[in-house]
Amino acid sequence: MKRTLLLSLPLILAAPVGAQDASAPSEAPFEPASTVEENLRQHRGLPDPADEVWWTETGEAMAWRNRNLHQIVPSVNVYRAGQVRELAARPMAEIADFPVTTPAGEMTFDAYLHGEHSTTMGIVILHRGDIVFERYPRMQPYEKPIWWSVTKVFPATLVAILEHRGLVDTAQPVDRYVPALKGSDFEGVTVRNVLDMASGVDCPDGDYTDRGTCYYQFEASLGDGVRSERTPDDPYTMLANLKVGHWAEQGKGFDYSGTNTFVAGWLVEEVTGLPFQDALSREVWTRIGAEAGASIYAGRYGIPLTSGGLLARPRDMARFGLLFTPSYGKVSSKRIVPEEHINTLLHGGRPELLENARFGGRPPTVKHNVYQWDLVFTNHDIYKGGWAGQGLLVNPDRDVVAVWVGYTAADSDPNTYPILPRVRAVLDGVFGDD
Repeated sequence: MKRTLLLSLPLILAAPVGAQDASAPSEAPFEPASTVEENLRQHRGLPDPADEVWWTETGEAMAWRNRNLHQIVPSVNVYRAGQVRELAARPMAEIADFPVTTPAGEMTFDAYLHGEHSTTMGIVILHRGDIVFERYPRMQPYEKPIWWSVTKVFPATLVAILEHRGLVDTAQPVDRYVPALKGSDFEGVTVRNVLDMASGVDCPDGDYTDRGTCYYQFEASLGDGVRSERTPDDPYTMLANLKVGHWAEQGKGFDYSGTNTFVAGWLVEEVTGLPFQDALSREVWTRIGAEAGASIYAGRYGIPLTSGGLLARPRDMARFGLLFTPSYGKVSSKRIVPEEHINTLLHGGRPELLENARFGGRPPTVKHNVYQWDLVFTNHDIYKGGWAGQGLLVNPDRDVVAVWVGYTAADSDPNTYPILPRVRAVLDGVFGDD
């Protein structure tokens, strides 16, 4: 979601896997994530929402807010059910010890994560459904940080599930399923082009210094921006009446915008007859043996920020990632994510969308973007990133899942080195022959 698409994103140390039983996290001594004094100090430092939004500050303040958003803003619940599907621990020392290159010199992956050049708060890596690496250098395992734009893959995944059941045809115009969009700029745009950020609608994410832009007003309509007299009452009303024109013909080029994601989530609500969070609960979260319920930031009228508001434990995000691998059975007795959808992710993207992107282009070793996933690499790493150092990476061929959360260093410190290329280097080095 925030604030542009970053292609190589980026306290007390909790015990990693190997130091405690990963299948029984509750047996580990409870370590508090904050103090009364710290909470008071952080709350007193929050800006007046009439003047500024809470997410603009970086550094220590962002780290605390990303981990404690439930204290700051309203949210809606995503429910779990049934017994927890425990994830076995099979720690691989070669991951921790793998050398990674940084401008500060070569160091082990573990040293990089815990050092001054990283802002990663927590990371979990699974191989064949087992936890092979887990570290929490700047958070506690039980916390539910915000995943920002990683959230975008959830509406897309729900659309894929409905597509598999024959309830949605992605070649059809989105207004067939969301009639309120007739007469708007989204009328006639196919569901697939919405999913692939190729709607052509002129409402790009990016510059937040101008509060008059289409996208900032969309954010403000969700309660995620400073509202003004011109701000629409809610995002449904705004998008149903959107008349900003098109930057390109639909299906011709990539343009990152959470308005596409919200429309995909709106489609899910229309087809299922459920609020988005309940559809996510029914179709996914109650079925993966999650350790905890999740929630979604809902700053205004209880409308979930489907483009970037999921709050969840890292292990539970990893469980979701398993649904895209051969080891989905470790968390679900039935396949939730259809095989044909995984095949579409790997092979059904359109390289020309990134080649003709409004901003940027197709990076080397990247095949395409697809269904809200940012990048599908030539080695079949499927990646979705979040604005402030979050990531979900799955590789069905290698049966690998990696998830991580973080924050932006103060003043975008150039000495903080992004985690994505280093995670991929480690996974290539350790699992490259799988």
